Amino acid sequence: MILLASNENPLGMPESARRAAAAALQGAGNYPDSNGTALKHALAARLDVPIDWLTLGSGSSEILELAARVSVKPGEGIVYSQYGFVVYGQAAAHAHARSTVVPAHDFGHDLAAMRAVIGADTRLVFIANPNNPTGSFLEAGELLGFLESVPAGVTVLLDEAYTEYLAPAQRYDSMGWVRRFPSLIVARTFSKAYGLAGMRVGYGVAQPALSARLNAQRPRFNVSTPAQAAAVAALADEAFLARSYQLNNAGRAQLENGLHELRLASIPSSGNFLMVQVGEGRTVHARLLAAGIEVSLLDNYGLPHWLRITVGLPEQNAAVLAALRDLAPAR
Repeated sequence: MILLASNENPLGMPESARRAAAAALQGAGNYPDSNGTALKHALAARLDVPIDWLTLGSGSSEILELAARVSVKPGEGIVYSQYGFVVYGQAAAHAHARSTVVPAHDFGHDLAAMRAVIGADTRLVFIANPNNPTGSFLEAGELLGFLESVPAGVTVLLDEAYTEYLAPAQRYDSMGWVRRFPSLIVARTFSKAYGLAGMRVGYGVAQPALSARLNAQRPRFNVSTPAQAAAVAALADEAFLARSYQLNNAGRAQLENGLHELRLASIPSSGNFLMVQVGEGRTVHARLLAAGIEVSLLDNYGLPHWLRITVGLPEQNAAVLAALRDLAPAR
């Protein structure tokens, strides 16, 4: 199978991380370091933040769940965008919160509309940048203006799972924003550009008072010994990250150009995936599966006529384009 459904890095796990994880298995008979000391030190140095601003998660999805758990009481409000990451709704449900889903603008966040629905009982806002599954991107000035407008007492979680794929001109100093806004959490992951999806390592960055609440709710041994070692190694492997970024840029352009030739609409993406309008999504998805290619259905996002395709290796991208060309009558 050609697996282009879960936004994984097609290069897989970096060899540096593989070696570190294998070495760490020698100590796997003992429980992991519950504080993730080595990984936190590496992250603190890379991000230029104090260690007590960090919370480790089993992927960044756990950080999203923890944010809801510590910010919201049953019946209070959580705000997020239509077509926002599916875990936002799940986190709200687990917290027994009231969800307000704000209609998207051009498949992305409408921050003005999101600000307008923040009420007296709103306690948490989820924002993804770039957004999954649409790939939309919010400019720094727009995001900063929103953060400045949010009332005190409302936590904002900025989900940056795909931030390593941003072009240099798109990048902004979210760590500086954490220093400025006591109720901001930035969540990131090693599952995407760093190639460690199977290791399940993510982290949140917030000021100490909020980080202390997150860590108080965090399961004690939520990141395994090999995963911590792999993340430390991957974080230091700048050559792998640069290769991943370059491969993604080229592969995304390859898919965009091919889809344009096939007259299939896609949404401009700042991540490692494209959302593509194919007609009958389930029919095309099933036929791609029969051809040995797995992409992602988007029915659960209310997008039955769209599929999400992860950017793969050049030959994988060529294969999915060829398969879509062959399936033209099914669209």
